[in-house]
Amino acid sequence: MLKIIQDRKGKKLALIVDTSTTETKTDLIANIVTFFKELTPETTLVQADFKIRSTNLITEGTEIKYHTHGKASYTLALEWAEEENIETVFYITDLTGFLPEDMQVPYEVYWLVPTEFVPKAPFGKVMKIV
Repeated sequence: MLKIIQDRKGKKLALIVDTSTTETKTDLIANIVTFFKELTPETTLVQADFKIRSTNLITEGTEIKYHTHGKASYTLALEWAEEENIETVFYITDLTGFLPEDMQVPYEVYWLVPTEFVPKAPFGKVMKIV
């Protein structure tokens, strides 16, 4: 992942965190956020579940606020990325939320999956992170 991020230096990046459940490895996700903050502090951090909760630059003390309803939809966050002319999205999720099968995006997507089971994504590259 380091090489992927380094190769995109100077591009418009977004790190989206699926906040629909607390059943993920929250420490691992916090470490990934810190990793992005140190490598590319100009990355936009998006917290989303079935709606976008926040969009901010990754800064010191950025706290991820998780919800326990378990409902996730990736559509709004991915549409936001298109509107913002994001060039690469890194989406931390278990890939169990709603995503239209026919959805297409004009930018790169890396699905960062922090679980043992890694479902197939309709587009983009899936990377298991544990």
